[in-house]
Amino acid sequence: MRSLKLEGYIESAANPKAKAWAKLLERKHREREGKFLLEGVHLVKEALDAGWPLEAVAFDEGSDALEKFGTYIETSGNGEGPRWYPVSPEVIAKCSETGTPQPIFAVALKRPPSAEALFGAGDRGLVVALDGVQDPGNVGTIVRSAAASGATAVVLGKGTVDLYNPKTIRATMGALFHVPVLEADLQDLLPEAAARGASVVGTSLQAARSCYDYDFRRNVWLVFGNEGAGMSEAVSAFAHANVIIPMTGRAESLNVAMAATVLLFEAQRQRMA
Repeated sequence: MRSLKLEGYIESAANPKAKAWAKLLERKHREREGKFLLEGVHLVKEALDAGWPLEAVAFDEGSDALEKFGTYIETSGNGEGPRWYPVSPEVIAKCSETGTPQPIFAVALKRPPSAEALFGAGDRGLVVALDGVQDPGNVGTIVRSAAASGATAVVLGKGTVDLYNPKTIRATMGALFHVPVLEADLQDLLPEAAARGASVVGTSLQAARSCYDYDFRRNVWLVFGNEGAGMSEAVSAFAHANVIIPMTGRAESLNVAMAATVLLFEAQRQRMA
């Protein structure tokens, strides 16, 4: 391991760098700067493992956080990796929205894929499209399930919570580094997907067709709607088919993240058969 050159210690939360980092807790600043925050040892390691561009890593100098990165650290300031900053607990707290902040966070650069990346898998494409899903935990869980089941991409349509919201980031558990995630207008993308041969499939409690009777081995876009209202009329108009997840017990419906997970792993099962 090369020796680590640390940047200067940042003690005050009023330090210009600390103030700039803390602003990334707000969406308008994330969008303006093209950056977002990753909090905690796991997320920072996942980003480093994936080769995701990190601008800076800040750690509580009084913690043992740095010791967990012995095999990850590169010489700071040589253009090969992020700059590493020892900081005070005050700075850590300012850059976290959790009640008990993690002792380390990173400033990451946004690296959204192009729309064209959605179509690279051809007839083996499996894309998840979210229409107005507003809960960060649901979106993060769906990204995790998409990465785990071999989906080729996730599209966050209008009205869907910001991918780079700290709560969404935490819920992905680092999966956003392993599956392309794109924010786009589904009313533009779904017709293009259909024109390229994709089948657009929605879910509905009124659907007659079981998800287990649908052929997911083709190029498929799975569309999931808002937690309370489902798919919007404008987006549902593009669906070629709607399926239902059969339930033999008593429950009104499944949480959208659970429903997405069921369908994604059914698609994986069929594709592995």
